[in-house]
Amino acid sequence: MNIFVFDIETIPDTRLGRLIYDFKNLTDEGVIEAMLHLRRQETQSEFLKLHMQQIVAISVVLRTPDHFKVWSLGNESATEKELIERFFDGIQKYSPTLVSWNGSGFDLPVIHYRSLIHGVSAPRYWEMGDEDNSFRWNNYLSRYHYRHMDLMDILAGYQNRANAPLNEIALSLGLPGKMGMIGEKVWRAFLNGEIENIRDYCETDVLNTYLIYVKLQLLRGKLSAAECRNEYAFVKEQLLTANKPHFDKFCEHWVETY
Repeated sequence: MNIFVFDIETIPDTRLGRLIYDFKNLTDEGVIEAMLHLRRQETQSEFLKLHMQQIVAISVVLRTPDHFKVWSLGNESATEKELIERFFDGIQKYSPTLVSWNGSGFDLPVIHYRSLIHGVSAPRYWEMGDEDNSFRWNNYLSRYHYRHMDLMDILAGYQNRANAPLNEIALSLGLPGKMGMIGEKVWRAFLNGEIENIRDYCETDVLNTYLIYVKLQLLRGKLSAAECRNEYAFVKEQLLTANKPHFDKFCEHWVETY
């Protein structure tokens, strides 16, 4: 089985903000601040509607039977369209089990809207059984199928009032949780040219998510306690041999509990 864990980072879409609100004479920073101000007035929160968000990073963990890799798609200068195309290329190639935290409620709808804008074709992802009958009852889009496992949804029993933040669940399991940044700071970091820091932050999010997935597989009886411990040890070894500072820091803050 191929496991494909993913997470996205977004900023307000200034192009759309200018079109909708007629912010023609403002800088990008001015447009974002105005968009957030309007959203606060509307909802008492700065969390923008999903179709008004632009993807600036997609990070993934790919776990195959004989391979483990965590990285951010594209390079630091990649366009949003290229990031999305690379994401769907992975699904087209591996037909993996997708794993996310709140992917059904956030990441995938954002990807859908941005794919629509850029005209990105992804036939394997959108397959509902018309071409491959095995996707009729188990596909990426239906909520209760396990071809996409939204861990937040699953652990909450699909009850919104039971939803929990990734950071808090990660910390409860002895994992590092959020490191170096929070989502609300991403847009300022992006405008300051700190795309590498955003990508590093996104990579630690998918690592937390993958390690929670491993623990869930123990609960489901898909892994034994020994296999869970071995997978954790394997991941830590892979991170420590990668010689990347944010992976080293992740391991330093990882207190294993079983």
